[in-house]
Amino acid sequence: MGIVEILGVAGSLSLLAGWRLYLTILATGVAMHFGWLPLPEHLAALKILANPWVIGVAAVGTIAEFLADKIAWVDSVWDGVHGFVRPLGGALIALALVDSSNPAWQVVAFLLGGGGAMLSHGAKATTRAVVNVSPEPASNVVVSTGEDVATTGLIALAIAYPPVAIVIAVLMLIAAVVVTIALRRLLRNIKAGLKKALGDAPAESTTAPPPG
Repeated sequence: MGIVEILGVAGSLSLLAGWRLYLTILATGVAMHFGWLPLPEHLAALKILANPWVIGVAAVGTIAEFLADKIAWVDSVWDGVHGFVRPLGGALIALALVDSSNPAWQVVAFLLGGGGAMLSHGAKATTRAVVNVSPEPASNVVVSTGEDVATTGLIALAIAYPPVAIVIAVLMLIAAVVVTIALRRLLRNIKAGLKKALGDAPAESTTAPPPG
């Protein structure tokens, strides 16, 4: 892989880590274990993800996240706890993919990987926060399952076709920005609507009625 392809894979995996950190680590580790993701020699440090213990822990985390994501209030708590974990995981994945002999590139990769994971996590968490307040559980399960399928498919594409990873990273970045802006506007409009509704509500009279 050339530097552009490496950056594409690093970017796409970091952004996907903001959605499903454990699934991203699990899929990457399995791909390395079976040789589906050949790496240049300077990326040997990343092969730690192929360690059976790392794969095992990532598998347990993937199952836990899969189950937690299907229950609205559990998902909200899970996203809150992982507001720090996912960006750090995305940063470390990007860091491991960059040539360790170039400290400048490593700093850039760490910052961009963490920033990308934080952005995608923010878009995911905000979207799910809106969906989770729905009184019926079906929407939460449908959205969560869609995220599972999309994450798995995009990871497979990024690993199998590194040049495609560049396109995936760019599209995910654009989508995360668009979704974040749209949701911020939606929440702002909802807040303004609630303020207006409360302001227009007739004040409850505190004066006792005259004796009749």
